[in-house]
Amino acid sequence: MALCLTLEGREIGSMQVLKNKLKKIDGKGYKAYKDIQGTYDFDQFKIAIDYVQGDPFASPSKIRIIVPGKIHPLKIEWLDNKQRKIYIEDCLLREIASKIEISKNRGKGSGKSGLIMIDKPGQEILDRTAVTMTKDETTICLSLGLPANGRKINGREAEKLFFDTIPSILKASIFSIKKERYDQAAMLADQHQAIREEMKKQGWIAFVANGSILPRESGISNRPMKDAVSFKSPKENEVGIKIPHQGNEVIGMAIKKGITLIVGGGYHGKSTLLQALERGVYHHIRQDGREFVLTDPNAVKIRAEDGRQISNVDITAFINDLPQKKDTRKFTTENASGSTSQAANVVECIEAGATTLLIDEDTSATNFMIRDKRMQSLVAKDKEPITPFIDKIKALYNQQAVSTIFVMGGSGEYFDVADQVIMMDEYRPLDVTNEANEIAEKYPSNRGADQENKGDFYHSRCFLPSSLRLDHGKKKRVQAKSLSHILMGRSLIELDQVEQLVDTSQTRTLAEILRYLERKSILNEKLSLNELLDQIEALLDKDGLQGIAFHPTEHPGDLARPRRHEIAACLNRMRSATVKQL
Repeated sequence: MALCLTLEGREIGSMQVLKNKLKKIDGKGYKAYKDIQGTYDFDQFKIAIDYVQGDPFASPSKIRIIVPGKIHPLKIEWLDNKQRKIYIEDCLLREIASKIEISKNRGKGSGKSGLIMIDKPGQEILDRTAVTMTKDETTICLSLGLPANGRKINGREAEKLFFDTIPSILKASIFSIKKERYDQAAMLADQHQAIREEMKKQGWIAFVANGSILPRESGISNRPMKDAVSFKSPKENEVGIKIPHQGNEVIGMAIKKGITLIVGGGYHGKSTLLQALERGVYHHIRQDGREFVLTDPNAVKIRAEDGRQISNVDITAFINDLPQKKDTRKFTTENASGSTSQAANVVECIEAGATTLLIDEDTSATNFMIRDKRMQSLVAKDKEPITPFIDKIKALYNQQAVSTIFVMGGSGEYFDVADQVIMMDEYRPLDVTNEANEIAEKYPSNRGADQENKGDFYHSRCFLPSSLRLDHGKKKRVQAKSLSHILMGRSLIELDQVEQLVDTSQTRTLAEILRYLERKSILNEKLSLNELLDQIEALLDKDGLQGIAFHPTEHPGDLARPRRHEIAACLNRMRSATVKQL
């Protein structure tokens, strides 16, 4: 039978070739499935079987569905804008995922037999590898559990999987989706971009639209809470933004650069607002409730993180003269305290390019945040190594251009340094800046600054090649085990407290980045962390997530793009990190 070559240099067989192979290996040992690796033409689409699992209980096999542009044509205006392209890819991905979910595709057999999976997205719209679109073709990446009875191949069920189930899912999704859905996705991309451009122009670090639903359904669900109180901006902070594809302006609350304090009683919505702002670095789908909640893309959530690894970080801006003369100019520990971890988190984030810090008193070290007059009187400064954040927050903004949004319900000391104070009252925000200023004047705190407000906050650092210890016996290993854990060599990178890491596919990408850095020998003693992050982002911008994949021309794995700040957080939490200050 005639064969031709794909763009990747592979031979393409007909669908009949695949059917014959499945009949031939039916009943054989499971490893005989390796014979079906290759690409097959199904007329309207091709199936590329890139990886075949070695056992029915092992990780599923990886395949790509490739649909030619002439079969599924796409408008140039959807593809020539990167943001729009991400949104329409996300739109099709959600459609395919929903059809897989209702297909009841699980076939008969042992292990993962008949399983069909795609990298199902959450509420955020992320740049992913699950669906990629060009003018020439649309590629869909799936994971399959090839059918087995025990550890023998079930060829008949495999035939149903490839020739019935998968085509049915494609027919109900990519071959049926209305192009208006893509138009709506592209419109949302344009609207988000317009809001971001206006934020940048006006010097706003956050925007929360009126009518937004900020509370989530539960602690394990990221969907909007039913019957929640919708957001309504205080009049003093209310702005209107003209956005495309909509006659009316979108109205909501703008938060300006500087220092913003969020106050209020317990359970009145302070942390809920901050959590929405924390996720506002990502864009959200319609009906999420937060689709028009946007935050400075370089905003980073800061918290105490007891027990974390810290490698050669200059934390002298906040902590000096530790007992036993421990050097805080090159602070290193495998078991940080609450205050030292929070100090290091601030310094590391600024080093990586953060321009807004998001802080909640509930997850902060109290002695890092504040030291009042009474405590200053009892514990002399020469006995207290910590300079509290309150004495540095102004310098952070005035000298480093780093804004802060801070939730505080237990102390009014921050009234003295806040540019804006918002009070949450039964989930409704009120601007109480004037009242806070009057209270600060009427009841002065009388505390003195614990240190002169200088702006030296960090030294640039580089990660040395020896940081990447991937060896595990004779093999190299780096693998995302969950949203918050990466196994690298024999050590575990713990990301539990990196709160803006929102999707396991982002964690898989972090693991691939570590593998890529080691494979390409990129780390060196002259490349600063900031330059390294710039280099990684430039690669991802140019080549996409496939650029770091181990097999870029095959199924790249289920990847989603993390921000530079989560990449930095991963590097900073490597237990094997060897770091040098520049």
